[in-house]
Amino acid sequence: WCFFNVCDRHGVYETQCKSHPKPSCGYPPSQWCRSLEIAIECGIMVPPVEITLYYESLCPGCRAFLTEQLFPTWTLLKDIMNVNLVPFGNAKNSFSCQHGEPECYASMVEACVLHAANHAAFPVIYCMESSADVLKSAKPCLQLYAPFVKWQTIESCTRGELGHRLMHQNAVKTQALKPAHTHVPWITFNGEYTSEWKDKAMSTLFNLVCSLYKGIKPPVCTGALKKLDRSFC
Repeated sequence: WCFFNVCDRHGVYETQCKSHPKPSCGYPPSQWCRSLEIAIECGIMVPPVEITLYYESLCPGCRAFLTEQLFPTWTLLKDIMNVNLVPFGNAKNSFSCQHGEPECYASMVEACVLHAANHAAFPVIYCMESSADVLKSAKPCLQLYAPFVKWQTIESCTRGELGHRLMHQNAVKTQALKPAHTHVPWITFNGEYTSEWKDKAMSTLFNLVCSLYKGIKPPVCTGALKKLDRSFC
């Protein structure tokens, strides 16, 4: 078995696992706990739930899901879930967007933010998508949640080859979906899409992520924290 301290900005989430190695594991037992990656490959650690959102920056349904379900759930369960954002949606390769030219630009801004801000990108994009005006909020949201990234960097990205290359990559990812996406938001879990998961995600994503995670559930999933809160009332 392995013991890992998974650290984030809010503290330390301790994980212990006991398991038998997978048949495909190419590492001897002495190496199983050498790294988190090896532990996952050998079945000693359970990987986080991987959620990928294919969306459009100005799509009302996409904005609602991102701000009301995805970001709040990630805030509580970031230890057991990873989020990938792919802004493109129903756009065309020539970057003709469903909600007009402002959406093309806003999606490219968000693609550039994802590229430049790394771990801080999701809070920036949540800030943008929860604002009354996605584009006008981009600069202040960047300054608030990713002050280490200059706004000039994002502008340069959108005006140059990098922004178009990032959008092309998002187009390729979106068009490679199987089954092909028919609407947005389109949500996959560990690379897979089902209509049942999508329906649950739109209303109770938190519960869905907790149920899909196969490792030791964090206290917030099991309800232990709620019980503790009641005991102090």
